[in-house]
Amino acid sequence: MTVMMNVHGDHATSNFRAIVAMLVGQASFTFNDALMKLAVASLPGGQAIFLRGVMAVLVSLAVYAVVGGFKREQLRGQARILTLRNIGEIGSTFFFLFALFHMPIATAVAILQLMPLAITAAAALFLAEPVGWRRWLAAFVGLIGVMIVIRPGGDDFNAWSLLALTAVAFSVLRDLSTRHIGFHVPAILLVTISALTVTTSAAGFALVETWIIPTQRQLLLLLGAAVFLISGYYFMVHAMRHGEVAVVSPFRYSVIVWAILAGVILWGEWPDAPALVGTGVVVAAGLYTFMRERKVWRSRQGRVREYEARHGA
Repeated sequence: MTVMMNVHGDHATSNFRAIVAMLVGQASFTFNDALMKLAVASLPGGQAIFLRGVMAVLVSLAVYAVVGGFKREQLRGQARILTLRNIGEIGSTFFFLFALFHMPIATAVAILQLMPLAITAAAALFLAEPVGWRRWLAAFVGLIGVMIVIRPGGDDFNAWSLLALTAVAFSVLRDLSTRHIGFHVPAILLVTISALTVTTSAAGFALVETWIIPTQRQLLLLLGAAVFLISGYYFMVHAMRHGEVAVVSPFRYSVIVWAILAGVILWGEWPDAPALVGTGVVVAAGLYTFMRERKVWRSRQGRVREYEARHGA
């Protein structure tokens, strides 16, 4: 019984840590997206993705070397699931970025926020994870907020929006695959593989473009994007491995707040009243989930302490 109580406590703690990782990861991806959007204003898209990828690979390899280096047995038996994850990574990256290059960042990011509901449903269907009505409610409320922001049928919802929607499907494949990868595979190794995969794929697009010599400013933008990309990869891997999908997924909605701020500060894309209302709904859904999980965690911790006090554990 003591073991079971401690397991519940550790489980709740893992969810909290995964929530924090999700928040940091989403912020990192937004900063990466913003810097990439600035860079491609004067650089071909494929070239920008490739150069950012090269920098990201170098950064991740440096970190990986510091933390211990590659061991062949770490990838033993993981080939199939890594292939699926890489397919998801490539699809989500390219479909989203090429949508982002042709539409406001807040709109593109808002469309991507169909992810929480999609991955919650996928986790229930394919991973048999328990999803209570409160978690479904939080996901649906967040989705309503996103719909208020993007308003399908409005001027900002166009053909490029379909690419962003396609990116959602590939993102679900990537994140569900991540949960099936053994814990003996270090997160930084998965980050390095992701960076290598996307960079190699970007080379194909870059070959059919006319390259230009990047300026120092463009290189700095791409370097910053690479650092934030690696950070986003790392924290998202942690979130998907250590937290329940239905718990951490609603916190993907936090990215819409960062995207709106980036749009205002960098491009003067001020949100209108419906966008502000939708963002408020999104934030409320995330806060509800956070407070609910905090209450559950405190309840479980209280039961653990009460049991240990009674049995002298």
